[in-house]
Amino acid sequence: MTVIDDRGLVLLGCGKMGSAMLEGWLGRGLSPKSAWVIEPQPSDWLKGQGVRLNEGLPANPAIVLIAVKPQMMGEALPGLKALGGGETLFVTVAAGTRIETYEAVLGAKTPIVRAMPNTPAAIGKGITAICGNAHATEAHMAMAEDLLSAVGQVVRLEGEHQMDAVTAVSGSGPAYVFHLIETLAAAGVAEGLSPDLALHLARATVAGAGALAEASSEGPGQLRVNVTSPGGTTAAALAVLMDEATGFPPLLKRAVHAAAERGRELGK
Repeated sequence: MTVIDDRGLVLLGCGKMGSAMLEGWLGRGLSPKSAWVIEPQPSDWLKGQGVRLNEGLPANPAIVLIAVKPQMMGEALPGLKALGGGETLFVTVAAGTRIETYEAVLGAKTPIVRAMPNTPAAIGKGITAICGNAHATEAHMAMAEDLLSAVGQVVRLEGEHQMDAVTAVSGSGPAYVFHLIETLAAAGVAEGLSPDLALHLARATVAGAGALAEASSEGPGQLRVNVTSPGGTTAAALAVLMDEATGFPPLLKRAVHAAAERGRELGK
């Protein structure tokens, strides 16, 4: 983070996502005095990090990372206009706000990288998809990738046209998994387990299966086959879950499509 240490980093918004990223950067050696944080309601944790909190901004920071909620963008973004159109890279993790919106305020020549992280970033297990505008060079993309890797994996997209689909799969995806844990536990209760035991089993099963899927050289389809004995209990359950009319495949396809469509609506 030499460039950032020299020129500074500005974090606009330090809620859960902003705090997770800041903690990751500081843990990787970023000097607190190289971080300017703009947050009107700072947490006690943030106050204790030694960063430049709600101070005047540096004249030419290396990066400005925008982590405010989309509904606050109209109020927050104009305050950064003076930093646009130059050497400063803008990285945004705000959902639904398109690159053209930033260009309209900051200037068309401003290098901008749009990113979509997800909530497991809070424990360093997130995945973030990124894409840049025409003025985001390979060096800018690499800088953004390095910065965001502090909270998990980073992948590059072909372009912004893929962002709504990414939002629907990985951005919103943790909520789908949490709901799976809820419903799996509820099904266990219906079969006679205590609520605490059912939730413990469901949570550990989903976490363990996810870790196995990530660590294994085999794809999820083969892993499913590996635990499915013909005519056994898993096969009986999968006959329901894989039903082409009422099972997971059509249900998740509709759910992801609904999320992607909502993302397109919010971006208009």
